[in-house]
Amino acid sequence: MRVTTKGQVTIPIHIREKLGITPDTKIDFGEEGSRIFLAKRNGTDRATNRFKKLRGVATVKMTTDERMALTRDDL
Repeated sequence: MRVTTKGQVTIPIHIREKLGITPDTKIDFGEEGSRIFLAKRNGTDRATNRFKKLRGVATVKMTTDERMALTRDDL
């Protein structure tokens, strides 16, 4: 395996599959003596995690006017 001029390497497919590394997976590099290792980062970034539970499809069947009425104050 070679390191590119940009410092990139290709992780072999059997290692990616074993660790569940897919595109956009966060990994960390570590060092023990003269060895360097990579590990899949547990969890997600806090900023991403805060909004993850809010993602999805709205299931409430409301018209646009009904939604607007919920956000406006009748004066």
